[in-house]
Amino acid sequence: MMVSSVLNRDVKQFGKKFMFDSNEETCWNSDQGESQWVVLEFPQPVKVSELRLQFQGGFSGKSCKLQGSAKEEDLKHIVDFYPEDNNCLQISFQMVFPIQDAPLVQRLKIVFENSADIFGRIIVYTLDILGEKVL
Repeated sequence: MMVSSVLNRDVKQFGKKFMFDSNEETCWNSDQGESQWVVLEFPQPVKVSELRLQFQGGFSGKSCKLQGSAKEEDLKHIVDFYPEDNNCLQISFQMVFPIQDAPLVQRLKIVFENSADIFGRIIVYTLDILGEKVL
């Protein structure tokens, strides 16, 4: 997995691993700037059916897109999605995005084209990809 940036390069406190640690008190916090992203690679082809993201209020993506590809191919557009942010800084919220007719992929890229935060920061507490392995 790769991410576009980490706040102040502090991977010990805000690194990408915290999106998957099941701890409600840890998160990935991007640095500032437009078009933050997360890339995931799978060991075999998968068909993604749902994307679940838990953002910090005020630090969610506003306009986002999901791209995917076979392992060595160029990424192709799968779907655009638009999280709704309540801008309440004390509250984290989970958004669920169903994916219709998703292609088989081994690599996924979630692009947060812009953010509810004026500096472009994204804060994600959990990221879950639901789907099935295809042998």
